[in-house]
Formats: sequence, C-alpha cells, structure tokens
Amino acid sequence: MKKLLAALFVSAAFAGAPSFAMAQATAPAAAATPTAAVDPQTTAAVKQMLDAMEVRKMMTASFAEMQKALPQMMRAQVGAVINADTSMDAAKKQEALAKVEQILPGAVDAVAKVFRDPALIDEMMAEMVPLYANNYTTAEIKELTRFYGTPLGRKMLALTPRLSAESMAIGQRIVTPRLNNLMQDIMQAAAQAK
Repeated sequence: MKKLLAALFVSAAFAGAPSFAMAQATAPAAAATPTAAVDPQTTAAVKQMLDAMEVRKMMTASFAEMQKALPQMMRAQVGAVINADTSMDAAKKQEALAKVEQILPGAVDAVAKVFRDPALIDEMMAEMVPLYANNYTTAEIKELTRFYGTPLGRKMLALTPRLSAESMAIGQRIVTPRLNNLMQDIMQAAAQAK
C-alpha cells in the first residue's frame, strides 16, 4: 500500500514537470549566481512585464490542463510499474491495480489542491522577479513588455496553455516509459532490501 502511494505521488510530481516547463517557456534560465537585491525600478518593470504576459492566467490555465490529465497519467504510470513487477503474480497485480483505483481519487485531489492554492502562483511570481532582473536589463524587460502587447506577443500568450497541454502529452509519451523503468528498478530494489 505504501509503495502504491509513493508511486502515485512520484508519478504526480513528474507529471507536472512538462506542463510547468512549458508554462515557463518564456522565462530565462536561472542564474548560476545567488540572487542579488533587485532595484525598485527593475522590480516594477518585471511586474509590469509579468502582467503583460498574463503569467498568473497562463499558470492557472496550465495547472488546470495538467489536473485534467493527471488521473490518466498517474493511472498509466503506476499501472505500468505494477504490471512490470516480477515479484507479483497476476492475482496480486489485479489486487494492486484495484487498490490504485481506490487510492487514485484521493491522490489526485491532494495534488490538485496544491495546484489550486493561490499562494503557489504568488510565490512563483515573486521568485520570477529576481530571475528576470538577473538576466535582463530594465530596458530589455520594457522591450519584452512591449512585445507582449503586440499581436504576435498576444498570440503567443493565447496559445501557451494549449501548447502546454500538448507538450505535457508529448512529455508523458516520451518520459513515462523511462519513469516506469526507473520506478520498476526502485520497487525491485526495495523488495530485495526487505
């Protein structure tokens, strides 16, 4: 039972990675140096740019898309791990799959609650201010803000949630087999350690 819960939550954590990465596709790479204090003018410019980018709306939409796909992703990942477990016979696998179906709604609700917490986006946006400030000049930030006000910039922002969902599906298709193999190795190592 504990293995099933662990597998569900690990799959949920990895399931959100592609969506979050796509939602942040316009964000620059994190600086390798510690974050320095950001001057008020740059802070204001970054906040204005984040508003122009509709980051809060985009993140909310991306999280909502991820939540729709979460049950299927978690079921597929954990099901693959169970079916690949050579220490279980067919009856045990069916029993484990039935337990997954019982546990899944609660696990999905718990993960969804994390993504529905408005403080999550507030904290992420607060961290984005120094991220942009450490990678762009104030003038560049203002130029980006102007871009997001253009028709192409608006189109890019409008398409991001859909592209995020499609990216998540691509990520699931490509990453899931690798994660399933990893989870199988972890579960086998745990079974051998008993």
